[in-house]
Amino acid sequence: MQNLKLKRLKTILKNLKSVVVAYSGGLDSTFLLKVAIDTLGRDNVIAVTARSETYPESEYRCALKMAGKMRSRRMTIETKELDIKNFRNNPINRCYYCKGELFRRLKDIAKENKMKYVVDGANYDDLNDIRHGMKAAQELGVRSPLLEAKIGKALIRRYSRRLRLETWSKPSFACLASRFPYRENIDEATLVKIDKAEGYLRKLGIRQVRVRVHKDVARIETYKDDIAKMLKNRERIVRFLKPLGFIYITLDLEGYRTGSMHAPFLGIHIDNGFTKV
Repeated sequence: MQNLKLKRLKTILKNLKSVVVAYSGGLDSTFLLKVAIDTLGRDNVIAVTARSETYPESEYRCALKMAGKMRSRRMTIETKELDIKNFRNNPINRCYYCKGELFRRLKDIAKENKMKYVVDGANYDDLNDIRHGMKAAQELGVRSPLLEAKIGKALIRRYSRRLRLETWSKPSFACLASRFPYRENIDEATLVKIDKAEGYLRKLGIRQVRVRVHKDVARIETYKDDIAKMLKNRERIVRFLKPLGFIYITLDLEGYRTGSMHAPFLGIHIDNGFTKV
């Protein structure tokens, strides 16, 4: 079954003929880029990475490094999500506006370079979460080969390890805007504060971390296995985070989980992964 899914992915890519890959340097898009290059050849694939205040510079450097190792054709674009009012105001469908802007720019790049399709790294497991960016992709004709091949996160990690991609064990990452409660404005100063806090925690050996900001409260989510390490370094963490402007620093006992900011909205009807508001 696993090999059939990989074969299906390659067939989908062959039918697309040439692609611009929305490339973040994460697990999913790295695997997609690698298979696309192996299937279509380097001349028929362009990796485009968006550089933004909502993504840490370390993630951008990782994307460049991985694309370089695969000898991919690559481009960087500068995006200014905070200039988009509907993004900055942070409604529950915030990602729809961000992805819409990104995909329109990628479609322009595809047209200029005579590439037939734009593809992203959405995978089959994403159907289990609220992903407003997927709606933008559908409206703009962006394809999601991993999702279409019904390949989920666990299989992507397995295939990535087999292909010797160092991202095979990389924790999932979402843009820093996901640390804000919905309907609270996103601002650059707080994004910088979050980036510094999470960067420090990763230096302490915390594998996966989210510093969720609730006004002057930092609510830290991490893997349950790393909670003991967090507590061991409690005083150091407090000393670092307090000067950033957090008055209260808390550790979420539920641990890291995708989409925890959706919790206040779970009563809203959800249909096919999109929240109706």
